[in-house]
Amino acid sequence: MFWMMLFSCDTITEQYNVAADPSDDTEFIFTVPKGANARKLGTPLQKEGIIDNGDDFVTYIKLSKEGSCIKAGNFSLRRDMTPKKILETMCGTPLANDKAFTILEGWRIKEIDDALTKEGWIKTGEYKKAVENPSVFSADFPIPNDTLEGYLYPETYMLSPARFTVQSFVQRQLDTLDKNFYTPNKSDIKSSKRSFHEIIIMASMLEREEPTPAQRPLVSGIIWKRLDNNWNLGIDATSRYTLDVWNDRKAFLKKLRDPKDPYNTRLKPGLPPTPIGNASTASMEAALNPKESEYWYYLHDANKILRPAKNAKGHERNRRKYNVY
Repeated sequence: MFWMMLFSCDTITEQYNVAADPSDDTEFIFTVPKGANARKLGTPLQKEGIIDNGDDFVTYIKLSKEGSCIKAGNFSLRRDMTPKKILETMCGTPLANDKAFTILEGWRIKEIDDALTKEGWIKTGEYKKAVENPSVFSADFPIPNDTLEGYLYPETYMLSPARFTVQSFVQRQLDTLDKNFYTPNKSDIKSSKRSFHEIIIMASMLEREEPTPAQRPLVSGIIWKRLDNNWNLGIDATSRYTLDVWNDRKAFLKKLRDPKDPYNTRLKPGLPPTPIGNASTASMEAALNPKESEYWYYLHDANKILRPAKNAKGHERNRRKYNVY
């Protein structure tokens, strides 16, 4: 009878020792805080997407009595790991010398390449070359054929000097975009009248056009409305996209007068050919969920406060009032 009870307990334990996805070897860098108890990690692991059920993870720990040896630090975890393997990993040696690398919201491929080069991760142009060959990467969402601009999720990534490759880093960015925006909003994206690529382009413009995230849905509504009514968008930020230095005013004014520039949305109808940077989740959500309004125009005053207008007359009045030209 004792043998049968022991066998039954072991069987129940193994029922909870199942990987979230045995076929998914995507790497997650998970941080175990100092003084953490293994039983407290179920929810954080679930939130990171490493496991599907935090309660089942805790149940496995209770039944197996494993995990008492976990250490603080960063660990490389995957969805193809069982709870037992996850605990064994967190009881092992933390990742050594991992360094934080931050991509700011709105950065273009150029800025990311420059930053990676400056911090010694790559040689100049390696990142740019990699993201201009999207066919070698994979994602649940449609990937453009020419460039991954706009799909390179801005985030702080922990990078390992011993294991860093440009290709694996780009794939992590795509995976993070999937986890943070595409998968949570997949049904809404599919039911919208916009393609995923159009949403990404719009988000990239919103990131540059509206500094206040709370105002981006309103600006999104204005821009979509202009697009749907065949108005030229008139987004100055798009004319800055191809500049070597974003705030080069002389070069920018020259671009505004160039009818051959495909990114000149003052003179050319429709969306720009590609996203103009890599947007935050807030901008993506605003692009997906625009706010309807009576406004057709907007500008920002000297304090970067949004000043919308219902018509051209009101827009000109705002220009004079806030001295914006």
